[in-house]
Amino acid sequence: MKTFNVIYLLTFLFLLSCQSNTVKVSDKALEPTKIGIEVADDGTEIDLVAGDLSTNDVWKNYIKAHNDGDLDKIREMDSENIKVWGPRGEYIDGVDAHIEFLSQWFSDASPNWEINYLIANELTDQDGVRKQWVTSGSDVTLTVEGNEVKAAQVIDALISNGKIEGFYVYERVKQDNENGL
Repeated sequence: MKTFNVIYLLTFLFLLSCQSNTVKVSDKALEPTKIGIEVADDGTEIDLVAGDLSTNDVWKNYIKAHNDGDLDKIREMDSENIKVWGPRGEYIDGVDAHIEFLSQWFSDASPNWEINYLIANELTDQDGVRKQWVTSGSDVTLTVEGNEVKAAQVIDALISNGKIEGFYVYERVKQDNENGL
């Protein structure tokens, strides 16, 4: 009888050690992390959630192509119907218009970007379309009439399937005494 109890105990301990320790994940833990809201034209608030970080890599490569003056790479990364709203009221519609604008601007101002931050975010709009955005902050150095001008830019870029669909540029001239916060 003693041998039977020992065998029973050893079998029980063996089976117990083979059990996996599963942790039940709540439905709340599976929800995307809400990081803010977008306010639709009709005033409806739409959740902004943490986005796919690969979109940050797309934007970094796009800025590198700009710094390199690589118009072919920029054309490749632009969607055919790209739309750009610039800081001084510029509106660029389509890849050909974008490349034409950049060709002249690169020649006139030799812009060079230094990225300070990238934030990947996304939302599902009222029509059920998922939109992936990157918000970037950069310092830009321009050469205007032989003088170096430093500007701070914030850009909101819509990225879809690795292509730049469009973006909004917000810009201001940096002050000489500006060291950041």
